[in-house]
Amino acid sequence: MRLLIVGSVAIDSVETPFGKAEKALGGSATYASVAASYFTSTGIVAVVGCDFDRRHINLLKRKRIDLEGLQIDSSGKTFFWSGYYEGDMNVAHTRMTDLNVFESFNPVIPKSYRDTPFILLENIHPALQLDVLSQVENPRLVMCDTMNYWIKSEPELLEKVFRKVDVICINEDEARLFCNTPSLPAAASQLLKLGPNYIIIKKGIHGVVLFGKKSFFALPSIPLLKVKDPTGAGDTFAGGTIGYIAKSNRLNEDLLRRALVAGTVMASYCVEDFSCRRTARLKPEEISDRAKQLREYSRIPAFRM
Repeated sequence: MRLLIVGSVAIDSVETPFGKAEKALGGSATYASVAASYFTSTGIVAVVGCDFDRRHINLLKRKRIDLEGLQIDSSGKTFFWSGYYEGDMNVAHTRMTDLNVFESFNPVIPKSYRDTPFILLENIHPALQLDVLSQVENPRLVMCDTMNYWIKSEPELLEKVFRKVDVICINEDEARLFCNTPSLPAAASQLLKLGPNYIIIKKGIHGVVLFGKKSFFALPSIPLLKVKDPTGAGDTFAGGTIGYIAKSNRLNEDLLRRALVAGTVMASYCVEDFSCRRTARLKPEEISDRAKQLREYSRIPAFRM
């Protein structure tokens, strides 16, 4: 196995102006692993309850995602989130959050996973992210994600995580909040000083930027006429990005730039339907075609100023 993803597997009920989905498959590990599965062999560590539908297990298995690390806790129910979107599809409104068995989630990394070379730490408690890092053996690259809640409630622990990873994947609001600055370049500079080699800052419909110690790269998003459900787009992006990285034996900035294309493409498909329905049924040629479109959108021909 090339890639290990640690995060949540959940059940979501979502309503948008374009419809709704009841008790759909969700969770950060779900979205990320489905996206990554198109590029590399992937396993997840997460927890679900006794109510977790077998059809969801079957979907993950069809994507050849290794489920040895998926804990099934018969004492409770699966993490559940219910929410809706209105005019601004960038803003999710929560109706209900039931952590259920996820509240006491203790990620135990199976022995067969511990030497996995690439790790994606999704936005779980920073203490759990640190615990995962203590269980794995010399990974080649670790990427982490987080969320506003942990930035506000556990900033010291989160900083410890940032000091131990190679890549931070974070959205623009989170970067500004953690670094207490309105400037994204200034935020990236602060984060790089903690030790990571690269900072990926997600800007939603405005694309993504990559900051290195001595480099910068920006990529637009793919213009879509219709966004049906943006839930999980950020996790899909992270999974597609590190999945592409994990399939290669080379680690350099050119690879990272191509990986951002892969992540952007996967996220663009994610938002076209509820849950991971669209990404789960993708064909390889669809991914390649949209990657070609994105490269053309961002092409700048040579010219004299």
